[in-house]
Amino acid sequence: MNVEDLPLSKDLIGLYKSSGIHELYPPQAECVDKGIFHGKNLLVAIPTASGKTFIAEIAMQYHFNRGGKCLYIVPLKALASEKFEEFSSKGAKVGISTGDYDRRDEYLGRNDFIIATSEKVDSLLRNASPWLNAITLLVIDEVHLIDSPDRGPTLEMVIAKMRRMNPGMQVIALSATIGNPGTLARWLDADLVTSSWRPVDLRQGVYYDGAIHFQTETRPVPSISRQESINLVMDTIAEGGQCLVFVSSRKNAEAFAKQAAKAICIDSDDLRKYRQGLEKLAGTEQEKALALCVGSGAAFHHAGLRREARTLVEEGFRKGHIRCIASTPTLAAGLNLPARRVIIKEYRRYSSGEGMVPIPAREYHQMAGRAGRPHLDPYGEAILITTDARAAGQLFDYYIDAPPEDVHSQCSSEEALTTHILSLIASGFVCTRPDLREFMRSTFYFHQKKQDRILESVIDRALIFLEQAEMIVQQDDLLSATEYGRIVSQLYIDPTSADTILEGLLAAEDYSDIGLLHLICSTTDMYTLFVGNRDSHYLDRFVLEHEHELWVDCTFDESENYFRAVKTAMVLYDWSREVPEATICERYSIGSGDIYNLLEGANWLLHASSRLSRMFRGVFSSSVQEFEYCMKHGIKRELIPLVKIRNIGRVRARRLFNNGFTTPEKILEAGEERIIPILGQGVTSMIMRDLKATDRSMPGKGSLRFQPTLFHFGDETSDE
Repeated sequence: MNVEDLPLSKDLIGLYKSSGIHELYPPQAECVDKGIFHGKNLLVAIPTASGKTFIAEIAMQYHFNRGGKCLYIVPLKALASEKFEEFSSKGAKVGISTGDYDRRDEYLGRNDFIIATSEKVDSLLRNASPWLNAITLLVIDEVHLIDSPDRGPTLEMVIAKMRRMNPGMQVIALSATIGNPGTLARWLDADLVTSSWRPVDLRQGVYYDGAIHFQTETRPVPSISRQESINLVMDTIAEGGQCLVFVSSRKNAEAFAKQAAKAICIDSDDLRKYRQGLEKLAGTEQEKALALCVGSGAAFHHAGLRREARTLVEEGFRKGHIRCIASTPTLAAGLNLPARRVIIKEYRRYSSGEGMVPIPAREYHQMAGRAGRPHLDPYGEAILITTDARAAGQLFDYYIDAPPEDVHSQCSSEEALTTHILSLIASGFVCTRPDLREFMRSTFYFHQKKQDRILESVIDRALIFLEQAEMIVQQDDLLSATEYGRIVSQLYIDPTSADTILEGLLAAEDYSDIGLLHLICSTTDMYTLFVGNRDSHYLDRFVLEHEHELWVDCTFDESENYFRAVKTAMVLYDWSREVPEATICERYSIGSGDIYNLLEGANWLLHASSRLSRMFRGVFSSSVQEFEYCMKHGIKRELIPLVKIRNIGRVRARRLFNNGFTTPEKILEAGEERIIPILGQGVTSMIMRDLKATDRSMPGKGSLRFQPTLFHFGDETSDE
């Protein structure tokens, strides 16, 4: 089937043809035959790099041409940014939203395509964003994540809510790895499109004893190193390809990248450019090591790196300059980063309480699917590494020849259901117990289980908790949310987290920053850091020194969780006390990316705590609100007036304060000549212009001095 035969605009078809797309891949053509342009729901389960995004895009463009509005759900923020770039040059107005969970984001409704994470869409539903009623096409990328214990319940409830809200809406679900696609397709009332076709042939094998063993042939690999994985990398590079190497931990990713950099040792202007870019970002030893590796053609990639560093690595690899990336499985989860050869160096990873366990077959297939760059590689290879023939046979059985696991609803989790039942009641999706029961019967959970008795039992327990927590009121069969319940739902925090925060606020005799931090780090919503044996000495000392300030007591049963919360709170407390990022990373053996991931969760829970303190503990309200601002910017309270100035972040504010310029009016009184040596000519000119404009716009003398909280020009700018 030719692209020019599609019912799309001539301009768009011309754009596709100019980019080399003339014919549809077989799975894409099957989607057309099965009614993608006639409003049919589709579940498309085909290999990675077989054109799933193009399937979604042509459906979205078809709706756009007819005045429709499309919502594209992705699992990762990085993937949302990737899709935004991909869709933005094709005529439609594209919006993206991944954060600020208590906003309605009505401006998004002005766009034709909206890209968002499932959590953001859930929040928009809870806050009744009016444009959601106008969605005519829902695209769910990586729909197999409905099986994820963490994200699955939210994705499932979002799909169920959107289908109930918009009964005529078309649904297109995309997945590469799913063992029971028929079950999921029936729940979605969708036609199923499955295929093993790939644009680039995939060869899967096991490396041992100096050779790659495929199903029907054996291929020797030249030995230039005592490390087999390095030999595999250099073999691919010698043929003009690139490698992705998947390992089980960040430490292993960094170690392998350093070894690969020594072996590859390429010198080029392009690599020097990427090295310099990373060196400008580098504030830690880890980031400096990454820059050195990239300068020789290798890199590592994991969640401990800040987003800007990961973006540079991804760009350098896509453009062919970086030849090898050693990564934890983050790269396998949807990012478009294919390579000639994928090496699964470690197929076991650590699991708490179990030790080293094999990864699931689905995860292997996700990694293997990254092998083979369309239009660039004649084939792709996915290679597992082992040490003997017996293990090789087991790897063929367990991974290469094994189908991916079935997906199962994760809504049997009482904790997850309690959260979503509150949101259903608070947002008015259901008003009675029969309404709630009927909605829950529309979920994938009920479609799979079909067990009313178990579902009723879970619903009963959730309603009892919510009523005892005073978040809902039950009168016979009628269900309604209290003011407290509505705010908890709109704030997008777990009801148990809200209950924990509220209990802590009410029980505390005196306000304490570290007490509040430890409290929010003790909630189910907060990701906490792993605690190792070498952490115990400073954790015990910190608890002893701050015992009178902490709001959460340690119990024997929860001692590990308690100290994980303490360590996480210590990291965040250091940040709010202006401890340098590099010092924090070294002190706690974490990466810059870890700090920003923790800050994202902490800032949101502090925002929620601020709202709850205003409702229930007014005496703490101003302190919590101030500390929320301090955490957001990584500053002590004394810098708040300065950081409210546009283009002044934590570093510039501290310079100004230490030089005696502690308020906006003191800066204005000093004049440019005294500020330039501290901030430089360009920044000084900008802030002086803004200060003068604001001073003129405020009535009366001394307005800056007496109204510092009003002094806010817009989004704060980091200057680190």
